[in-house]
Amino acid sequence: MTANFATVVLDVDSTLSGIEGIDWLAERRGPDVAAKIAKLTDEAMRGVIPLEDVYGARLEAIRPSLADIEALGLAYVNKKASGSEAALRRLREAGVDIVLISGGIHQAILLLANLFHIEPGDVNAVRLRFTSDGSYLGFDASSPLTTSIGKRTLIERLNLAGPVLAVGDGATDVAMREVVDQFAAYVGFVRRETVVAQADVVIESFADLAQRVLGS
Repeated sequence: MTANFATVVLDVDSTLSGIEGIDWLAERRGPDVAAKIAKLTDEAMRGVIPLEDVYGARLEAIRPSLADIEALGLAYVNKKASGSEAALRRLREAGVDIVLISGGIHQAILLLANLFHIEPGDVNAVRLRFTSDGSYLGFDASSPLTTSIGKRTLIERLNLAGPVLAVGDGATDVAMREVVDQFAAYVGFVRRETVVAQADVVIESFADLAQRVLGS
């Protein structure tokens, strides 16, 4: 079988898994912090404010511990998109490369990637730093994924086999459209009209994704 795309680039939060990782962490800090962080995340994903204006501030308000991040990894797995395992298995069997590019937390996303048999080297996300007792120390501020156009920047650095299909739900995902062959807005968890309006195609499920990539 010849696939329509050689590489599929997937967002994680609200795409491969039905949670926003930073928002999930904020909920562990109580309703006031949760409401504040959810508002900032929503505005960043709709493109109302640049991600770089809120990335560090959100983490500083939460200060997640290593134990929090390990719990987040389990939450990602528990909320994986319906049909995603079967769809990604079909893509792998057809020789399609699967790459994760996320503004989420690298250490948490690795657990989800392992479920899908995605190599650690194909997981691109933001690494956090912790003290020896697991307390929050900071994040990799040099990562382009903490910025609004970071996913586009990263794709330009990666040697991806083409044609490339990028899939995501937020404004930071739309930025990839300029450097891939096709951008698909994933609406299986949340539908952002500003993202849909700029997409080449809308995908409602992972079964739809497999159909678009494999054509059958």
